[in-house]
Amino acid sequence: MKIFPSSSIKKLDAYTIEHEPIASIDLMERAAQALTKAITERWDITTPVTVFAGPGNNGGDALAVARMLAEKEYKVEAYLFNPKGELSADCQTNKELVEMMDNVKFSEVSTQFVPPTLTMDHLVVDGLFGSGLNKPLSGGFAAVVKYINASPATVVAIDIPSGLMGEENTFNVKANIIRAQLTLSLQLPKLAFLFAENSEFVGEWKLLDINLSREAIEETESNYALLEAEEIHALIKPRNTFSHKGNFGHALLIAGSYGMAGASILAARACMRSGVGLLTVHAPIRNNDILQISVPEAIIESDASDTYFACPTDTDDYQAVGIGPGIGRSEETEAALLEQLSGCQTPLVLDADALNILANHRHALTTLPKGSILTPHPKELERMVGKCQNSYERLMKACELARTAKVHIILKGAYSAIITPSGKCYFNSTGNPGMATAGSGDVLTGVVLALLAQGYPAEEAAKIGTYVHGLAGDFARKKQGVISMTAGDIISNLPLAWRLVSE
Repeated sequence: MKIFPSSSIKKLDAYTIEHEPIASIDLMERAAQALTKAITERWDITTPVTVFAGPGNNGGDALAVARMLAEKEYKVEAYLFNPKGELSADCQTNKELVEMMDNVKFSEVSTQFVPPTLTMDHLVVDGLFGSGLNKPLSGGFAAVVKYINASPATVVAIDIPSGLMGEENTFNVKANIIRAQLTLSLQLPKLAFLFAENSEFVGEWKLLDINLSREAIEETESNYALLEAEEIHALIKPRNTFSHKGNFGHALLIAGSYGMAGASILAARACMRSGVGLLTVHAPIRNNDILQISVPEAIIESDASDTYFACPTDTDDYQAVGIGPGIGRSEETEAALLEQLSGCQTPLVLDADALNILANHRHALTTLPKGSILTPHPKELERMVGKCQNSYERLMKACELARTAKVHIILKGAYSAIITPSGKCYFNSTGNPGMATAGSGDVLTGVVLALLAQGYPAEEAAKIGTYVHGLAGDFARKKQGVISMTAGDIISNLPLAWRLVSE
């Protein structure tokens, strides 16, 4: 599913109006019907509704919703804020329709605003401003937003919370943004919905299909998209009846120091559960026994060191190499990693301490083999690219790193972002807060390593691996809940996740 910048959304509306064809007022009516349906499915007619409408088409949507709710016998009052005496044509039409209704308490505000009483029983419909906003709210509109936010009422935002910009909000004024409990986004999500710092404004978000032109959506380019099950299913390669383990690659995992054997075990188990033909784990001598017992399917190659990764190993016979989980940051390990990377021509998955070491040797990032994947969480990324003010800046810096180093990046978190060297960003739609637990990233490393070893291109391996990892976490959530979930639970649910996306 594509995610478009705010500037493109108006073009989609215009294309739909011209080519369906449909009058703009009728498209607004269609949107209002979808909004009204979503509201009435959650709140019954005993809920008093207060609608706040602005002078543009977002306000027109809100007024149409007010009318439709009143027709369904909801108790509705509506406030249209029109300080400049200028309404969009469709907002003007809906204003006139609302004025003709006896059962809507309607007020048009041009100067003085006497705020209504809002209780915890009230539902506020926010239709002040839509996704086209390009500067912070100020003056009277900011005052209205602060009044709504200070009330105990439940707030539903139309398309996007008023005051929130669709992409970057670095220089926005947080106090002047609506804090919604539910955002009803029309047709497609906004990029801003996927950033952690905006969750307090967006709340839960839900997409409403208003039948914008599918042709226009397909033909309009965008660097952003939300991964969906159908896309992942289409990427999965079927297995031939006469396949053998040699057809599915041999992966090398360099992981674990003494006391951190668990990281190598989790990554290895996840790799074996994700279809790799053979797996060799390179680990310090003192981790040998626990690995042999915990992952009997894997081949164990001992490092010369008892306690940490100290000696690079030959990678020519492997189809993919994973490095990082639990290896630590000793001087010997740092030297071994840099030497390992300098001669490696095999696609890599780099995670955890491998990334932390590279943060101190950024020149090595530009010499990584083609098809390599980095899997940082936000703090690991910032060690490589510098401190970031917010998620938008972090994403932009990750895109720049992917471009300059010619690598793929999985920026982990809610809606993990898969970033390509060409600047495409795919946001993952699976996963949940229960996965914010020790070892979850090690599991992802194992899954992605298995896919690279099987011959999937880096972009596909990153997409599939991230989606399946999150899906397994979603199955684990159903069984264990978000509080009790462990990384091992994610691995236990990988078979079900793989079966769902592949069959």
